[in-house]
Amino acid sequence: VQLQAFGGGLVQAGGSLRLSCAASGRTFDNYFMGWFRQAPGKEREFVASIRWSGSGTYYTPSVKGRFTISRDNVKSTVYLQMNSLKPEDTAIYYCAARELRRSEYVYWGQGTEVTVSS
Repeated sequence: VQLQAFGGGLVQAGGSLRLSCAASGRTFDNYFMGWFRQAPGKEREFVASIRWSGSGTYYTPSVKGRFTISRDNVKSTVYLQMNSLKPEDTAIYYCAARELRRSEYVYWGQGTEVTVSS
């Protein structure tokens, strides 16, 4: 299984970025796909998740209304559209996958860095 995250970069506060996570190596029909982030000196935190099939999206409160998670099943890609970015959104963003019936994310991508300047 491979999860490849890309799309990070440097953006000014108030700007937007779209992260992508290309998934391969298995079918993910019974999986949640998630985005996590880890800021310098801080623990990794959950950002958003989406069911690979069916409905259901979840967000951490600090990004609700600014970030949107979506998927393209044909391209096997999950996206994180990030709008109204703030300096506190600066972090390395990781995509991950877990089975619906389990709580632990077992597959992880390599991370893509997002820097928001003030």
